[in-house]
Amino acid sequence: MAYDQLERPSLAARLDAELRHAHPATVLEAAIETFGDRLALVSSFGAESAVLLHLVAQLKPDIPVLFLDTGMLFGQTLDYRKQLAARLGLTGVRDLRPAYQDLAVADPEAKLWQSDTDACCHVRKVLPLDRALAEFDGWITGRKRFHGGDRVSLPVVEPADGKVKFNPLANWGKVELDAYAAEHDLPAHPLVAQGFPSIGCWPCTQPVEDGEDVRAGRWKGSDKTECGIHLARAPGAVANVGGDI
Repeated sequence: MAYDQLERPSLAARLDAELRHAHPATVLEAAIETFGDRLALVSSFGAESAVLLHLVAQLKPDIPVLFLDTGMLFGQTLDYRKQLAARLGLTGVRDLRPAYQDLAVADPEAKLWQSDTDACCHVRKVLPLDRALAEFDGWITGRKRFHGGDRVSLPVVEPADGKVKFNPLANWGKVELDAYAAEHDLPAHPLVAQGFPSIGCWPCTQPVEDGEDVRAGRWKGSDKTECGIHLARAPGAVANVGGDI
């Protein structure tokens, strides 16, 4: 069934009311039933990604899985992406890379992360994802409330930039994630054993000390907690390269 942009906020509110306590598989079933081929999953193939990818692979193994290859990922992440997708039988994984022209204008020496992490994330993550999502009406994320920060009040379903966003794992904590991964013998990202419970680009990701939050190693020493793909943007932001982030 098609829903125009004006209907999607009310649709998101209704679905969130229905699904706010539902099992992640039930949330995914509702997302697929609602949007069908106009639905994508966005995955970093990071520390906890295997659980959501396994869940969706049982329901729709050909779902488009959007993977942001920023050009600055750990080699272990690139290897894990290939191995895990093959193991789970996911046939729709798409590698999204920054546009050459965007990099030429905003980050020609690949040093933007040293001076402006927001701008670096914008050109390497936000712009490629916005372009890829243009063909979809709904998308799925792996965000969870226990990660803290802006995620503590995360809804299960929410409106986002004219689309409907599903967060099937919002209610799950580390205990549920670990139990599911063990039950289905899911392989861990190789950097988890080295102290990385949350994994992004190598220049901006560090191991976490005992007692620190899961995402404490992301942009350590700064106030930044999100790359920007989950922040609301004004219409026309896709065309903005090197401007206000």
